[in-house]
Amino acid sequence: MSTRIKNLGPCEFASPLQTASSLEIKFRSDDERVLLEHKVNIQGPPIDPREDGAPSFEMAGPRARMFFDPSRTTAGIVTCGGLCPGLNDIIKGLVTQLWTRYGVTKIFGFRYGYQGLVQSMGHTPITLRPESVKQIHLLGGTVLGSSRGNQPVDQMVDTLEDMGVDILFVVGGDGSLRGAEAISDEIERRGLRKSVVGIPKTIDNDIRYLDKSFGFETAFAEAVKVVRTAHAEALGAPNGIGLVRLMGRASGFIACYAALADGNVDFVLIPEIDFQLDGERGLLEAIRYKIAKKKSAVIVVAEGAGQRLMEGYEERDASGNVRPKDIGIFLRDKITGFFKDRRLDLSLKYIDPSYAIRSVPANAQDNFYCQHLAQQAVHAAMAGKTAMLVGRWHGAYVHVPISFVTDGRSHVDPHGELWRAVLESTNQPANLL
Repeated sequence: MSTRIKNLGPCEFASPLQTASSLEIKFRSDDERVLLEHKVNIQGPPIDPREDGAPSFEMAGPRARMFFDPSRTTAGIVTCGGLCPGLNDIIKGLVTQLWTRYGVTKIFGFRYGYQGLVQSMGHTPITLRPESVKQIHLLGGTVLGSSRGNQPVDQMVDTLEDMGVDILFVVGGDGSLRGAEAISDEIERRGLRKSVVGIPKTIDNDIRYLDKSFGFETAFAEAVKVVRTAHAEALGAPNGIGLVRLMGRASGFIACYAALADGNVDFVLIPEIDFQLDGERGLLEAIRYKIAKKKSAVIVVAEGAGQRLMEGYEERDASGNVRPKDIGIFLRDKITGFFKDRRLDLSLKYIDPSYAIRSVPANAQDNFYCQHLAQQAVHAAMAGKTAMLVGRWHGAYVHVPISFVTDGRSHVDPHGELWRAVLESTNQPANLL
């Protein structure tokens, strides 16, 4: 799959950044690249990034020439999907960068996700200015609102045409980015000159070819606080168990990071690692052994773990994502029943903090990261780049084609360093099968 970034056309305007600061601006060129794979075998042949055998991403950053004339440019921002720490930081960063650095003063915020781009839904866009977004990073959620689900692509592009929007910033996860790609394709089909730039959002940190997604630092830091309360509850009663269900539909990054940061977790259950409940080597017997040995146990489970163990119809949300069956309640009942059948006393405390975590304001790490992502997104859009997203890869900010990240997810490697660290920290059996 090609890593080439689409461009709307020749860049005829000089960047205002050249004269807006007394500092020398380091402009990037499209020839500056970051290798897709940064590991090399010194025994193998040398890697030439100019060859097809060594794919690479464009480096993000300001360009000396722009496609859009700032004085005649209109930008739009839409936030889609579930809530995530940092959404307001992204909005603020985009507005501030557009207005103060590039002089783009017509900026619209579309309400409630892609619904806001369909005029018949009745959500009136709001005008965004630096003074109106100055303090929004202190708030959780998104001041624009959000929604899940697909909307008619032709009607969304009609809205962009009617309002004269030249640049659309889409902040969302893989489903939202597929929507952004469809909008970009429709714009191209109509022969329009509009840029669509994505800023990837997923609290689960499961978008491919990114070091991390914004909001993840905050989410796992908040998750650690909850895991510590579960540990306190487990210690507070004889044969105490603290059971915590965390986010992670398809990937267990939050569960792994929270368990490692806390250091008192005994079992981590994630979607990537299968397990069984019953049997000599199953989870229930492992818990019973841990209780007999320690008199307490802490269990962290990602929401997408153990789905094959539960019966019921497969449900999907409005975006078409599989909605996991509730593994937390299922485990709570199974563990309680297992100990009751054996006439063993048990005090189990179940905690599900998912909605509380995703709606908190971003912490300092994510404040910093969101600001950088927003700045890089504006640089790319003003240079006429489209059908792409900005992210950080191998420590550098890069441009990634949207199509490159929407055909799969990033997962915890069952044979990788992260999972090995979890096993060493928890001392849980490597195979609960």
